[in-house]
Amino acid sequence: MKSVYLDNAATTAILPEVVNTMTEVLTNTFGNPSSTHNYGRNAKAIVEQARKTIAKQLNVSSSEIIFTSGGTEADNLILQSAVKDLGVKTIITTKIEHHAVLNTIIYLSKHYDVEIVYLDLDESGQINYNQLGEFLKSKDNVLVSLMHVNNEIGNILDIKKVANLCQENKALFHSDTVQSIGHYNLDLQDIKVDFAAVSAHKFHGPKGVGFAFIRKNSGLHPIIFGGEQERGQRAGTEALHNIAGLETAFKIAYQNLETDKTYITNLKSYCLKQLKKEIPSVKFNGLSDTLENSAYTIINMRLPEISKDATMIQFHLDLKGIACSRGSACQSGSTKNSHVLEAILAKEALKKASLRVSFSKFNTKEDVDYLVNVLKELF
Repeated sequence: MKSVYLDNAATTAILPEVVNTMTEVLTNTFGNPSSTHNYGRNAKAIVEQARKTIAKQLNVSSSEIIFTSGGTEADNLILQSAVKDLGVKTIITTKIEHHAVLNTIIYLSKHYDVEIVYLDLDESGQINYNQLGEFLKSKDNVLVSLMHVNNEIGNILDIKKVANLCQENKALFHSDTVQSIGHYNLDLQDIKVDFAAVSAHKFHGPKGVGFAFIRKNSGLHPIIFGGEQERGQRAGTEALHNIAGLETAFKIAYQNLETDKTYITNLKSYCLKQLKKEIPSVKFNGLSDTLENSAYTIINMRLPEISKDATMIQFHLDLKGIACSRGSACQSGSTKNSHVLEAILAKEALKKASLRVSFSKFNTKEDVDYLVNVLKELF
């Protein structure tokens, strides 16, 4: 049976070069980075070199990169400390953020004196930047939390515009960049975001590691207490092999960025063309059928018939060897609608089955043809 993996927004295949790096570190560099002897110094050098590699690419100071267990921990560190330690009283966000953000701010609103303001969204899932500007003018002690690339519908936020609005109104800006860093060039000196969250397994690195960008002198405090690792921002012995693997994946992602982006963009364009040709009544959620306003890695399609259930379609695709999803991976196994689609679609549209397919450089036109042919059998 043919095997086609089209769920790269959930996770990506780890690169052989990354596995080799991690194996070498696990085998030869087992010292604790906090130890002062030679073994510890060698381990510490790997951590600091990875930090420098990331900082140089993002055009920030290496002291502003804090290694975490992934994007979820980075989001929690930033959001929880912003409320507890920086005196944030209002969080402005949307209802289509990742659950790492949404569930954290719901928790904070229940346990601290903090107001959550949700921006209005149009039928494509876009925010109203004028509305954001008005809220910023009318509120004090504000943190804006908006993801750069939506993990379900692929919409791209004008992150620089939001950063400028926040700076003009003396508000803090946090962005979940899990779907964008490793896929887009971001100069964080030019884009004045205060905080960002990143996860390695979205760009062919290992699971269980990522980092938070925390702008210098922000005043954030740790949420995990213990030793003084990660400049006192994140206690616990560093996962040395994971950090080394992250660095290797990060370097390869940016060395090959333009080549990979062109290849995957062409693949997405071909998929859109074939879907529209073979299933003419297919619709697309968010801006995912546009190449200029959505991630080049993501298509979120709404299939024609109300009678067909998305879970059963996904099951049928799985039987044919095709891996895709109904929404984000954190919702797998859930029978609920995607919270993203619920926030932007009318009731009739929600009754129709929606699927997300997401690409990597390892996908081919043959993969697309196979997907479209299997879907055509169903519709």
